Amino acid sequence: EVQLVESGGGLVQTGGSLNLSCTASGFTFDDYTIVWFRQAPGKEREGISCIWGSGGNIFSLDFMKGQFTISRDNTKNMVYLQMDSLKPEDTAVYYCAARRGRLISSECSDPAYFTSWGQGIQVTVTS
Repeated sequence: EVQLVESGGGLVQTGGSLNLSCTASGFTFDDYTIVWFRQAPGKEREGISCIWGSGGNIFSLDFMKGQFTISRDNTKNMVYLQMDSLKPEDTAVYYCAARRGRLISSECSDPAYFTSWGQGIQVTVTS
């Protein structure tokens, strides 16, 4: 059974940083693309960044580049999302999701491609 657990969220001031973690279990981690999504109140879930099992082919939404950095450690079955220069509009519930194979960028940004999700973790940025 695929299990994903997010951690590292919380409350931070504008301009601050957080490093989210996604811990995976129950599947061959190296075979899976992992994606970070977020969902703000009243808005649709949106893809942030995507990384293949090999650690290569990282796709990020243009407006995220330079602010958010995805990485993974296959020895620990973990994926990270380093978030810098946070703004109040980054307030959302952040999710990690997994799918077997190598996804292209359009697939990475579409929640419909994913059936395995973490429970989500709240990130709140105060002004």
